[in-house]
Amino acid sequence: MAFDLKSIRKNDAIAAPRVMVYGVEGIGKSTFAAGSPNPVFILTEDGLGSLTVDHFPLATTPGDVLSAIETLYKEKHGFNTVCLDSLDWLENLIWREVESKHDAKELAYGKGAIIAAERWREVLDGLNALRNDKGMAVILIAHTTIKRFDSPETEPFDRYQPKLQDRSNALIREWCDAVLFANYKTIVKKDDVGFNKTVARGISTGERLLYTSERPAFMAKNRFNLPDSIPLSWEAFANAIK
Repeated sequence: MAFDLKSIRKNDAIAAPRVMVYGVEGIGKSTFAAGSPNPVFILTEDGLGSLTVDHFPLATTPGDVLSAIETLYKEKHGFNTVCLDSLDWLENLIWREVESKHDAKELAYGKGAIIAAERWREVLDGLNALRNDKGMAVILIAHTTIKRFDSPETEPFDRYQPKLQDRSNALIREWCDAVLFANYKTIVKKDDVGFNKTVARGISTGERLLYTSERPAFMAKNRFNLPDSIPLSWEAFANAIK
């Protein structure tokens, strides 16, 4: 395709968002997704609990996930949001498939991660088609893990990040418009223990928040100029974008 000055365009609207939400167990990640407009869930784990939402049967292979995406693309429906719950369980399915089709030599020296990343690209390309051609928002749900981060600027430290293999994690985070870390709001209280010494303690207020910007303690990002933190609800997220 040849480009000229007549091919230049200016965005006049925000496209449907592609969002990853990850966080501590039981905080309400699936509930956040269930609050989105007319959602349908693609499940790789049985994690909905008491939520009453539309969903496909439990996916047991990466092909099942791709089949659900294809169904949403080809068939007429009234869903506005597709929710994939969860990424780390899908990664387990991808690796199980990769290891069943390749021997140890083919997976050595990081080759397995490259093969798995290609499978992830198929999933993301399908979700992109739903977003770009069908106008559907995409919500990806993931659990969290704590990993050591070797910063080039400071001493190494631990931080929260999605529970994914490093290559897959980087690929998905780059694809998303927002990576949101869900956690309880914590305040630090200092207690006097005598002899001019204090002890700092973290106390949770019970308030559930989405953190939207990168911090030493966790990965996060957004392309919407969001506040650093917002309440853990789709309504708060949508209002913050507006």
